Amino acid sequence: MSESPAGSTPYEVLGVDPAVGPDELKRAYRRLLRQTHPDTGGDPVRFVAVQRAWERIGTPEDRAAYDRGRGSADFGSGAGAHPAGASGSASTSGSGFGPASGSAARAKSSSVKARSYGHPGGQEREIYLSLLREWVGRGVDIADPYDPALVRSAPREIRGWLAKALAEEATAGIVGTLGIGYTIWNNVLTGRTVDGVAETIDHVVLGPSGLYAVQSEDWGAPVRLKKDEIVGEAVHPDHEPLHELGRGTRALGRSLGVRFTGRIVVVPDADLAAPFEVVSRGRLAGSVVVRRSLLPQLLRNGIGGDSATAASARESIDRAFELRPRLQSGIRLA
Repeated sequence: MSESPAGSTPYEVLGVDPAVGPDELKRAYRRLLRQTHPDTGGDPVRFVAVQRAWERIGTPEDRAAYDRGRGSADFGSGAGAHPAGASGSASTSGSGFGPASGSAARAKSSSVKARSYGHPGGQEREIYLSLLREWVGRGVDIADPYDPALVRSAPREIRGWLAKALAEEATAGIVGTLGIGYTIWNNVLTGRTVDGVAETIDHVVLGPSGLYAVQSEDWGAPVRLKKDEIVGEAVHPDHEPLHELGRGTRALGRSLGVRFTGRIVVVPDADLAAPFEVVSRGRLAGSVVVRRSLLPQLLRNGIGGDSATAASARESIDRAFELRPRLQSGIRLA
């Protein structure tokens, strides 16, 4: 069971209301154990999720601790957590996932960071806060909108925006540790409007191995690559992350007069079975979905692929110093 804000809560896994009594909670648990047990044809993944959910809230003590936001594993403690000392990864909130403070993070390390522009996760946090206030109700004072107990009680579609913000902040923090040879622009406008909303790419990263368009995602559940698209139980059927990134990258590349070396979707380590998966054919060939911990390696070494991709990478290396001022003057941030 994911510890991401976007992941299912133990109550959602067990299919009960958070206010349910202990007897009904136990009945739901036992019923789901029978339904999901592999020996009776059940889903082994769901079977494990049910067991873990019960471990979190099965006893009155554990349930009370979880409801107070003090369960055995709070959000931000797993694969999606910010790397220690990474730029943009420090939190000003005691909850562990409040707004990032770049100055506080920089104070933790004397190493030279990558150049960073824009506010990773800023838009997503604004949406999260707006939806949260609407859900709580007008006139209700929220002492800490990032309090774990409050976050866990919110609907999953609201929690998903916080998970997205944390994912973007984590990626920016990781790139920050790669050093002065890298530059990252966050929340970059592509110049396109989709359904009346200005389209953005989470990160544009320039480094020695090339120029990359990067999306940071956390759906709170496992995902995989199916042909040329990312799929998973938590990914909406109408959402095409790689195709959307491809369209945005092409539009931005045309407006800037540059060629991107690759397209990357970054997900929490636990949500991808393989270290990374690469689209092998079609217009999106060379696009990658990768575990977050392997992003530094990918950005340092580049994406292996066909000759066109390799030529693009060499071009980006040769023209890195020329590209940086062009990108800086041409990129528009949301």
